[in-house]
Amino acid sequence: MQTSWIPFIPESASTVSSKVDALYFYLSGVTLFFTLLISGVIVFFVIKYRRRSPFEIPRQIAGSHKLETMWSVVPFIIAMSMFAWGAQIYFENARPPKNANEIYVVGKQWMWKIQHSTGQREINELHVPVGRKIKLIMTAEDTIHDFFIPAFRIKADVLPGKFTTQWFEATKAGTYHLFCAEYCGMNHSGMIGSVIVMQPSEFDNWLSGNAGQQSPAVAGQLLYQSLGCVSCHGANGEGGRGPGLVGLFGRKVDLTNGQSLTADESYVRESIENPQAKIVAGFGPIMPTFQGQVTPEQLIQLMSFIKSLQVTGAPAATAPGPKLAPSPASAPSAAPNRR
Repeated sequence: MQTSWIPFIPESASTVSSKVDALYFYLSGVTLFFTLLISGVIVFFVIKYRRRSPFEIPRQIAGSHKLETMWSVVPFIIAMSMFAWGAQIYFENARPPKNANEIYVVGKQWMWKIQHSTGQREINELHVPVGRKIKLIMTAEDTIHDFFIPAFRIKADVLPGKFTTQWFEATKAGTYHLFCAEYCGMNHSGMIGSVIVMQPSEFDNWLSGNAGQQSPAVAGQLLYQSLGCVSCHGANGEGGRGPGLVGLFGRKVDLTNGQSLTADESYVRESIENPQAKIVAGFGPIMPTFQGQVTPEQLIQLMSFIKSLQVTGAPAATAPGPKLAPSPASAPSAAPNRR
């Protein structure tokens, strides 16, 4: 494992970690400076204005508007600088780049199940290349977990029934700790893993050496067919009784209540598990819920397949074998009842 040159501080190994460290040192420096300043002033005043005789009456000191203004304005400016700096780092870290490589993570007592978009699976290990932006799409099977990589200064709760996203870009090759930072049961302390950061060429060789596994998009297409989604949304997501799914992801969706939203991971998941919550304008509430009928990994597969449906009308993923197309009367749809 990599170590930092500063004791008790993890190695800095991502694009955001140095920014987080700079803010941390700024906060610590301001805290230390004012602690020493106030302590020194207190000691100075205690000595300077101590009572020198039992009957001494101290001289009255009038207030100073300049002094009062200074000790109000200066702390305000410092506090606003902390807020602005912290907000800038937060928003940068909370908005994954559009060109990031997606990796799916499922937390389970007590392990991390990881799958790359090309199909490679890992348990408690995450292989990533140096210099490439990585977007993690995370959910949990059972209870609340927390995906924490100290060297990258990223930490995000992983919740059942919800997708959480986090991104990073590693800057140094090496092996780094991966922890669950939320108490999740009796073996919580053993829910640890490693992030292996490799040079791009080595990572590409690693990916090719683990080829042959079914990608989430292909598995999602098979699931989409077997669950009967084709009966309402079409074999290739072109629409029908239900909204079309081609080009859905990232698109603006108009709802029957007059509101609109952008189709993202959370929207797709809610569409499958609670399709009556937000109904697309022009369509009725005919889709049944699949709450509890598909696993978190299957939800990821369906979402990955829907993402692969391009605006051209043909899915990017192709699944082997014959398509299953149940009759509309007998097969419910697992895809979103929305545009």
